[in-house]
Parts: sequence; structure tokens; C-alpha cells
Amino acid sequence: MSGLLRIQLRPQASGLLRASESGRASFAHVAKAVASIGELSGARMCNIAKKNLGPRRRFDYFSRGIATKKEVTLTSEMYPETKRNPAFKKITTDDIDFFKKALGDKQVITDVEELEKYNVDWMAKYRGQSRVALRPKTVQEVSKVVKYCNENMIAIVPQGGNTGLVGGSVPVFDEVVISVANMNKVRSFDETSGILKLDAGVIMEDADNFLAKKGHIFPLDLGAKGSCFVGGNVATNAGGVRLLRYGSLHGSVLGLEAVLPDGTIYDSMHSLRKDNTGYDLKQLFIGSEGTLGIITGISILCPGRPKFSNVAFLGLDSYEKVQQTFKAARSELCEVLSAFEFMDRRSEVFSSRLLGRAHPLAGEDVDVDSLKGNYAASVPEYPFYVLIEVAGSSKEHDDEKLESFLENVMESGEVSDGTVSQDEAQMAELWEWRESISMAAKIDGGVYKYDVSLPQSKIYDLVNTVREHLTEKDLLSATDKSKPIVDVIGYGHIGDGNLHLNVCVREYSKVVEEALEPYVYEQVQKYHGSISAEHGLGFQKKHAIQYTKNPVELHLIRDMKKHFDPKGIMNPYKYV
Repeated sequence: MSGLLRIQLRPQASGLLRASESGRASFAHVAKAVASIGELSGARMCNIAKKNLGPRRRFDYFSRGIATKKEVTLTSEMYPETKRNPAFKKITTDDIDFFKKALGDKQVITDVEELEKYNVDWMAKYRGQSRVALRPKTVQEVSKVVKYCNENMIAIVPQGGNTGLVGGSVPVFDEVVISVANMNKVRSFDETSGILKLDAGVIMEDADNFLAKKGHIFPLDLGAKGSCFVGGNVATNAGGVRLLRYGSLHGSVLGLEAVLPDGTIYDSMHSLRKDNTGYDLKQLFIGSEGTLGIITGISILCPGRPKFSNVAFLGLDSYEKVQQTFKAARSELCEVLSAFEFMDRRSEVFSSRLLGRAHPLAGEDVDVDSLKGNYAASVPEYPFYVLIEVAGSSKEHDDEKLESFLENVMESGEVSDGTVSQDEAQMAELWEWRESISMAAKIDGGVYKYDVSLPQSKIYDLVNTVREHLTEKDLLSATDKSKPIVDVIGYGHIGDGNLHLNVCVREYSKVVEEALEPYVYEQVQKYHGSISAEHGLGFQKKHAIQYTKNPVELHLIRDMKKHFDPKGIMNPYKYV
């Protein structure tokens, strides 16, 4: 396969910039653009695409083996201040018999080893003690078991793909897990309107692959797309990398089907884009994190799929230049701008360790063989990196826009280095350097994740502030293994002001947690941000909602919970 087009920029004696190309083939339009700036050289560059991976590689967190290799402390032991509600009934053999009669023996999981994946979150931070996981196949079966649990005061945890990052999808104590994994069918698709109706247990990537054959695209994209369920995406109001182009699920979701805490089936699977009759009740479930009911079906508007796409991966000298580049991209790429992701260098170092290969912007003088497995040494010293995806219906038009944009940001000095993909495999590889960060961050033992919204200009200030705070407390060292924290990294979706602040640790500990909380939340509040941009609150942030919501909002949220779930059985011990 041909190599990536490399667009590395270096000041020359004449004041011009030099671009260089790796491989024998070239990306004609971009080559034309950079050639007008400087001279294309045939210098050797590090190619990243060695095999055809197909579109966007699937990340299955559990199958990668990082999350579940060690024994995870029980949540109840790690957080002894959280007490089990004595009003909730403990599961008996009679309850198990009822569930088996309602669902069938094979859909009632009681084996201790098999229950582990339902009890432990993928970060290996939270571990519940559920004695049973249920896997209903229909909304009627969900209704039957939920009604029984409500009548018998049995607490419930709804669960999708269990890829959540705040402990919202696993039990705290012995709650019954109700998984929608068996509800995994596409119900219908209207190719004219682009409206897809599907079960909550459909894996997002499977939904997107189905839509690809119809010329449409799922309006949400996450690094966990190969594992997460669309029901969980809606329940947490997941954002992802396509929000910049397609907006949030509050706009895409047209209707829902859900089972309420008393077993009532709420059926609002509309295919109407306009319905101005009363309250828009479905919005209550989007982002409710399983506290108001179990989402079992979704009706969602799916845009037409772009026919062509491309990815540029750029190196920048400062966060200010990241902002300037985004401003230029929004102005010049306009309708073809599909994603704009930023990562600090520290994030890329972690990714290089996980992926086990040289960085796509590794210099001409980097000998991959000489690295001897130390791939972090191949990450250039640029403090920031940006991944830009463009997608549209006309390759020539889109390429012209991209070439013009690259020429401008290079001439202005906003971008110092870069590479452009030439095929789908290369796009997938470049995306991995962004999508793998979430998993790579816990490679040394664990990670504390903070998903926050901030004014764009303040995004990286928080990363620096937290790093300085932890350094002052003498908790952070990349080399001293007696210190619990390895590093503090930042990356995210700059287009919507969403920062993923990751504190990478050797092990989870109260010392680290007390240093981070409420400090991080106080800083977010100071910047007038939100403590959760897209991951939700779950168990991790249940005590911190007041840093974003005012007393009136909190009162309304709690009143709504009491109305829907007066017995409090639905996902208890979480944020409400």
C-alpha cells in the first residue's frame, strides 16, 4: 500500500516552508497545495499503514484484556460511606425461579464467574455484588421482570454494553442487572426519510454498518463503537466525535420505547420530525442514565452518508494555535468538516505504548528498529496534535477545500507538521491515535476520568492547573513508582468545548481521589463549565451535581425521579 502524504514544515533560509512526501504515491490535490508553498522532497518518512484494516477499527474494551486482569475491590468496600438501602429485598431462590419462568433458564445468569462482566466496569474501578443478571429478549419480558422487581422492592441496574466511564452501568451492591444484550434487532429503516428504528441492544457499529449499505450514517461515533449499545448511548446522551457535524442525540432521536419502574411500557416510537402536541416526554429519558426507566427501542434520524472522506493529522506548537486552527477549519472547511479532535503530546505517548508502533509524525531520522519497543520515543515534541476529518459528496470539491485550508494554516504558521491519509486503512490508523487514548490511559494500572465542558479558551488551562496541583502534593511522577500518579493528560472535542481530563495512576487510591475531588469540580465551576459533557454522572459524580446544577434544578430533578420511581428501585446509589 502507498505511504501517507507527509506535509512536514520547516523554515528554510529563504523564509519558505518545505513539505515532504513519504511513499511513492501522492495525494494529488494536497501535493499541489503544499508544492505551491515549498519543495516536495522524496525523503523517507515513517508509514503507519501496514495492513488493510477496513473502515474504523472496532475497539472492544473487555476483549483487549486490560480491564479485567486484576481483582477489583468491591465498590462497597472502596466507598464505605455509601450504605445499602435496607428497604431493598435481597434476592431469594423464589425470585430466581420467577425470573427463569419469565425469561427461560438460559437468560438468567447466576454463575459467579459469568456474573463478573456484569458486576465490573471496564475501567476496573467499580465492582458490584449482583447475584443475578437478566437478559430479556422483548420489551414485554422487560416489563414483566421490572414489574415484579417493583412489587417486591428489588433494586435494578439497566445495562447496555457496559462501556460507561462513571460507574453508572454496574451495581453498587446486589442490585439485579437487566441487560438489553438480547434485544439487538433493527426493526425498520425508511430509506427516504432516513429514520431508523432499532432495539436498544444493537451495537453502534453494527447499526452504522447496516446504514452504510443503505447510503446513510449513524449520527454518533465513539471510540467504543464496537462494544457500546445504542440504548446506553441514548441513556447517557453520548456526544462523540460527530457532534460537531450532526448535533446531539436530543436532536437526532425522534422517539423512544422504554419500560417505566412500575413495568408500564412507554411507547413513543414516532417517525415524526414535527410534533408540537404537549411535552416532549422522550427528552426526559435522553441522558437520564437509567434512573427513570429502561430504554428498549429508539427511533433516530440518520443523515445521508458522505461518499468521500479524508483525515489530516497535524502537529502544533501551542494550544493557542489549536484554537486558531479550529477557527480556520470552521470557516474554510464549513460543510465538509466532520470532526476536529485535539490531543496533547502526553496522550500520544500513552497511545504509542498501547498501539506498539511509531507515531505517524515520527521524524525522517527515526529508525523504527532502533526504538527497540520504546515507541514513545517516536512521538515528536509538538505539545499538541489535531485530527481533522472532512467528509462530503464530491471528492474533488472536498480535496480542494482541504488543500486550501492546509495551505493557509501552514503559511500562517498555525500548523508545524502534518500527514494526510490516502485510503480508508490509513484513515483508520490515524483515528486509532485518537480513539486509543481512552484505553491507553490506564495501561499502568488505572485512570481517573473527568469529562467536562469548558469555554474553549479555558480547556487546556484545567489540564495544567490539575497537573500543577498534583505535583505540589508530591503525588505525580512518570518514573518514581512510589508515587501513585503517572501523568495527567488532556484530549477531546474542541469543537464543542469538551475536554477529557485523564489522571493516569498506578493504582486507585483514596489519597489520589481526595486530591482530585472536589478540586477538579471546583475548578470547572470557577470556569463556568459542566462537570459532565457526555459521560454522565453515574456513581463517580453523584455527589458533584451541585457544581453544575443550581438548587431549583436539583429540586426539579429529584421531584421528577420521585414521580417516575417512587420506590427508588431504578439504578439506585447514583446521582439521583
